[in-house]
Amino acid sequence: MIEKPDSYTSLILDSLSEGVFTVDTEWRITSFNRAAELMTGVDRKAAVGRFCWEVFHASVCERGCPLRKTVDTGQPTSGNRIFIIDADGERVPLRSATALLKDASGTVIGGVETFTDLREVTALREALSRDRCLEQMIAKSAVMQKIFHRIEKIAPSDTTVLITGETGTGKELAARAVHGLSLRANGPFAVVDCTALPEHLLESELFGVKKGAFTGAESDRSGRVAHAEGGSLFLDEIGELPLPLQAKLLRLIQEKVYTPLGGGGERPADVRIIAATHRDLEQESRQGRFRQDLFYRLSVIRLHLPPLRERMEDLPLLLDHFMETFSRIHERSVLRLSPEARIRLMRHDYPGNIRELENAVEAAVLQSESEEITPDALPDAIGSSGGQTRNTVPEEDEHPATDLITPAEADQNRIADALALYGGNRSQAAAHLGIHPTTLWRRMKRYGMPSV
Repeated sequence: MIEKPDSYTSLILDSLSEGVFTVDTEWRITSFNRAAELMTGVDRKAAVGRFCWEVFHASVCERGCPLRKTVDTGQPTSGNRIFIIDADGERVPLRSATALLKDASGTVIGGVETFTDLREVTALREALSRDRCLEQMIAKSAVMQKIFHRIEKIAPSDTTVLITGETGTGKELAARAVHGLSLRANGPFAVVDCTALPEHLLESELFGVKKGAFTGAESDRSGRVAHAEGGSLFLDEIGELPLPLQAKLLRLIQEKVYTPLGGGGERPADVRIIAATHRDLEQESRQGRFRQDLFYRLSVIRLHLPPLRERMEDLPLLLDHFMETFSRIHERSVLRLSPEARIRLMRHDYPGNIRELENAVEAAVLQSESEEITPDALPDAIGSSGGQTRNTVPEEDEHPATDLITPAEADQNRIADALALYGGNRSQAAAHLGIHPTTLWRRMKRYGMPSV
């Protein structure tokens, strides 16, 4: 028998921002609040009385249903990541929690599930991993502005591009920017990581495979070249591509045709090739580890990305950007960095570049127990004795008397430290030093320090 909530209970449930529904012991929905209606697109009158799987079409309905697990074991669950299909046929990511429903005598009469819409969080994550365009927009260093200008110039062409730079410098970001500013922007952007698969699987990933080409190839499957038709194909870490596949890639670039693994005849391809590597391919080609003719074909246009340590003036802006982004992703109020934590982050040399900075900030946001991130919340590698650090923002005791520096030099060091700590903001730097901004400006002028 379906137990319907009274009007007062329904009023309470409808005031919640989380979706809530209950089921009886036969898995029929007995209540369905307003937030559940909005997230699923299903009216409560249409939902109540139906089996829950008829309404949610969830990814876990057939196997792994958290509500069924709760009913079977008597234990509540939380933090379940699931997907449902809403009334418009759209895939909706949710996070759910489940519990038993009991009557006054303690008899189980069903279960309750609450769920939170994760579409905004998921979109933030996808935007961060797919584009990271905000990183470009907030960069102020001269070297990055030159790169942005160069990307704008080379993007409209269909010529191949080779992007070089250390790991974590944002080579995929640059490739996406080239694609996004090109005439192919409305076409697909397909990515292949040349380090991820063994040779025969990498070939099938690139060019597709015919049924029976190898054990496990039970049907025809198109590859990334086909997926990128009319758009761009990004080959990450091209320096790891095996030599036999280099010959096939060269044919694709020169003749605009390819053959799937297992045969099936030539197929035309309309794709722009953008490749990236952290290796010196010119040296690799001289040593016979990379085809020289392919190197020349790939490097018609070269784009080199500097490591983060060579554009540290962008660091304060990147810090603020990642702080805000990860605070939102992890559903926390926007956190702030303590001066000590900011100094550690500013001093670090970032051998892992932007990716290391991004990971460090996310870890700090997750581990911080208050709204201010202190050094304790930072990863051990940041500012540790074993980590790589710079002298741009030294600790207060890093200029002892034995360094034989003059009082004026010591004052310049303190001013430089404060300006670096606050991203060049003179008012904040002056407050940190305990002096008036005008006094700070006069000292900077006296020492010949550039205005920020």
